[in-house]
Amino acid sequence: MGIWVPILVGILALLAGVALGFFIARKYMMNYLKKNPPINEQMLKVMMMQMGMKPSQKKINQMLKAMNGQMDK
Repeated sequence: MGIWVPILVGILALLAGVALGFFIARKYMMNYLKKNPPINEQMLKVMMMQMGMKPSQKKINQMLKAMNGQMDK
């Protein structure tokens, strides 16, 4: 019985560390992406112009809102 206790404690500590690490990394990445979004208004405007569209401010705002809505999910 004595050998199983340290093994069980080690396995539980490993599982707790993995779970805690996952949630800390997830929180860090969510904050990073919120502060540094992968695409901004200027990038979106250039992308639309390259696709042959004439970007209006209304259309750019709609696309940014849709992209931000996808990130919040």
